[in-house]
Amino acid sequence: MHNTNLLRGRSAIAVFLTILLTACGGGGGNSGNVANTEPNNVPITPTPVAEPYQDSVSYSANASAVLSSAVEGAARTQHSIALRDGVVAYTATAGHLTASAPQTNAAEASFFYVAYTANNQPKKNRPVTFFYNGGPGTDTVWLHLGSFGPKRLATGFPSLDLNGQFALVDNAESLLNVSDLVFINAIGTGYSQAIAPNTNASFWNTDGDAALFRDFVQRYIAANGRQESPKYLFGESYGGIRSGILASLLEAAGVHLDGVILQSPSMNMNYVCAPPLISQCGSHLPSLAATAQYFKLAPNGNSNLPSYMQQMREFNANQFSPALYQLYEQQTPVSTSLAASLSGYAGLSASEWLSAPDMFISDYRTALKPGSMVGRLDSRVVVPNSSPLATDDPSFDYIKPGFANAISGYLRDTLKYTNSSTYVVGSKAGETWRFQHGGQQFPDVIPDLGAAMRINPNLRVLNMNGYYDLATPFHANELDLARLDTAANRIYIRNYPSGHMSYLDDKVRILQYADLVAFYRNSLTAKQYDYAALPPSALPPLATSGLAIRAKQSVPAGAFLATQPVELRATRASGAIAPSQGADLQKEIEGRLRQQFERASGGNVAGATREQLQAAGLGHLVAHFNEIDRHQRGRISFQDWMNYLQRKN
Repeated sequence: MHNTNLLRGRSAIAVFLTILLTACGGGGGNSGNVANTEPNNVPITPTPVAEPYQDSVSYSANASAVLSSAVEGAARTQHSIALRDGVVAYTATAGHLTASAPQTNAAEASFFYVAYTANNQPKKNRPVTFFYNGGPGTDTVWLHLGSFGPKRLATGFPSLDLNGQFALVDNAESLLNVSDLVFINAIGTGYSQAIAPNTNASFWNTDGDAALFRDFVQRYIAANGRQESPKYLFGESYGGIRSGILASLLEAAGVHLDGVILQSPSMNMNYVCAPPLISQCGSHLPSLAATAQYFKLAPNGNSNLPSYMQQMREFNANQFSPALYQLYEQQTPVSTSLAASLSGYAGLSASEWLSAPDMFISDYRTALKPGSMVGRLDSRVVVPNSSPLATDDPSFDYIKPGFANAISGYLRDTLKYTNSSTYVVGSKAGETWRFQHGGQQFPDVIPDLGAAMRINPNLRVLNMNGYYDLATPFHANELDLARLDTAANRIYIRNYPSGHMSYLDDKVRILQYADLVAFYRNSLTAKQYDYAALPPSALPPLATSGLAIRAKQSVPAGAFLATQPVELRATRASGAIAPSQGADLQKEIEGRLRQQFERASGGNVAGATREQLQAAGLGHLVAHFNEIDRHQRGRISFQDWMNYLQRKN
């Protein structure tokens, strides 16, 4: 008899990235020579000349670490980069800003960040994008030096030929031609640390982390006069969970976003094989099939990857997921014909699939090519079991030292920021992280993202995944985002022939860059090139569309449900809750909004006054108070707000 806890871990314990590099920080004292600040609305004015900064504060990633007070200071340097549509002169700012509680203005934490701002651009029309990685407990060095900043480490990925020796080069695919870029390090990573009476561990939880990021974003906007700028979030991996909640918090605070960009995100850690979304049972299968096809181990595969993945979506919805559901609910073994089909599509023998149709992804990674280990973040990477890279994930272990070694030197030598503490690339936050959110043991942020899109009917979402990502499988994200069916025309999905950090692949980064530029310019369409079918020389250097699949199933999930909805035994035991859809999801969305409203009303059915809303930091409600208070009562109820949003949408 199988245990449902096995099912998604094969994909789902795996949804949560444990890419934690161990690094030690210094002590947590404040020995800086910069004046303490009251950090809410003091503008920071960049200068046109280099300003090196020697930061004498000692930072620590320890759970109990604490700074005694807030110190804001930064290095500012001038640079230029040649991009596709001209040379961009820009200012780089590396240092700290203080996040403060909206209700009390008390300092909460000191965030280390690096911002790249194009010179001589009007702030009103110039977008600003906030980047962060995930973990939780992972620094933002991966996006900072790997994706779309002005510099990148040339990894040659997925080849391992460079032996981890990566040159830092100008990035022709930097997004500086369309947006200013702010790379934020979570508390306990980089040089970010909590301020007394908080400790780092005070923010090592789902809700506290997202709220703190909200406070940092608001501080950055106020300090740099970016209130009118178009604003974007760009989160990777666990950063997807952060983004869903953060988007909702910012919208309620009156910081309206133009877009949320999700890079290989984790959105829902409650993966269970249960109603109403049965197709999630096997949503990892297309990624396994892509991997087998890459190694030419899929006898019934298809070299046209997008076409093959659509075939696998349909096979999962019609055959594989229903069979897994019956296996777990009624202990009905999978058929020999299904096992044979799995062998033909995803490699391995039929007998292996027959004995373990729900095998762990970790088992698949060692079984697909006997004697070797396949990567988790990028399954195109394979090493022999004798390799030192074969201990965990060769696709991540290969790049870790290069990125960890590069960031400190880059900050010191190029950005002129120096500090004697250890720059922490991966903290131990993930080991003690408190994942509870929305009344569940593990977060599902689709309702939060839906809440943000309810407040802001112009908010758009771009989800980017790699077919070869076995950590956050692309089809799982498609199915989750498809739950937001009422906002489907504002959600764009792009999948690429790459892994979790798809931007490390030079060819794929060009494709992503083109799609991102189109997204910023609001010209991204569902019409697309079949990139995988084109020879490299035919790839358009500035294509305006990529592969978009709308996550539709050929057979609705409801066709696989039992007559009476059931809750699986393992679901109850683990605390995981099956994802909501339709009217139930809309209720969850309203529940998320109600939680924010009650920060001001305290649950008073009579509602909240403008002053109470202001004190709670709910700027959206303050700004639209008169429109919401149609009866001029001087206070508004939660239902008044919902009625207003209904009229607005």
